[in-house]
Amino acid sequence: VHLVESGGGLVQAGGSLRLSCASSESISSIKRVGWYRQAPGNQRESVAIIDSDGKIYYADSVKGRFTISRGNAKNPGYLQMNSLKPDDTAVYYCYVQSFVYGYWGVGTQVTVSS
Repeated sequence: VHLVESGGGLVQAGGSLRLSCASSESISSIKRVGWYRQAPGNQRESVAIIDSDGKIYYADSVKGRFTISRGNAKNPGYLQMNSLKPDDTAVYYCYVQSFVYGYWGVGTQVTVSS
């Protein structure tokens, strides 16, 4: 299984982007979908997570601006990012946890200019 993120790019502060996560194969029994990001010189951090029971977690820094949603077995999840700030600049990764395995995407660059 390979995950590929799309939807990243360069946007001005205040703009929006929608990230998508696509899988090379259908993933059954998805328990959790998460979005993480890593800025240069920083550790990878969680941005938003949604569990199969509907519980959602957002990092404090993105609450009220980002919205995570689930998709299906081939397109497990999405991240709508509004009111983007330069501090949101990072490589964004999709993570999918099935009943047995966890899968990471290759990342997509999001750059927010001031």
